[in-house]
Amino acid sequence: MSVAPAPARRARRYDPERRERLVTTTLDVIAAHGVAATSHRAIARAADVPLGSLTYHFASLTELLSAAFTRHVDTVAARLDDRMRAAPDRAAAVEVLVEHLTGDLLGSQRDLVLAVELYVAAARNPALRAVTQDWMSRSRRSLERHLDPVTAREVDALVEGLVLHSALSTEPMTAAQIRSALRRFAG
Repeated sequence: MSVAPAPARRARRYDPERRERLVTTTLDVIAAHGVAATSHRAIARAADVPLGSLTYHFASLTELLSAAFTRHVDTVAARLDDRMRAAPDRAAAVEVLVEHLTGDLLGSQRDLVLAVELYVAAARNPALRAVTQDWMSRSRRSLERHLDPVTAREVDALVEGLVLHSALSTEPMTAAQIRSALRRFAG
């Protein structure tokens, strides 16, 4: 009786950047299909990795989503902070904020979708709410470079509302309208 040869095993790939690639791919999947359609399988397929490598690097889908959204928040929050730090006065800070809104948050359909997807997912998932809370805290600290804490919180809420309004409206506000609203609050 002959024994069938064992199936050939796929060689293990040396992939030291896999964890970071999974985070990046997760953002791509969210941007393309939404959080609701983001699964381990969808991410593994898009990243061209075995399904098991996701659970090797992340204990749960929530942990992976949190890492991905944290990456997005880190990028956006750092941009705002750098710009607010460079603004010489309050009037320049308002202009920086207009640029942040129209460029960073609303200028890229991908980034706009990621922000809205994070808001929606955070409404249901406390782990993701921690990511949005961190984002709000960082934004307020950046705004407090030129605004008092109460005004910074109000302006931060206005910015978030403007993002949602722009994402959902068939007639989003123009840059001039955004500038006018921000000047009323912070100017």
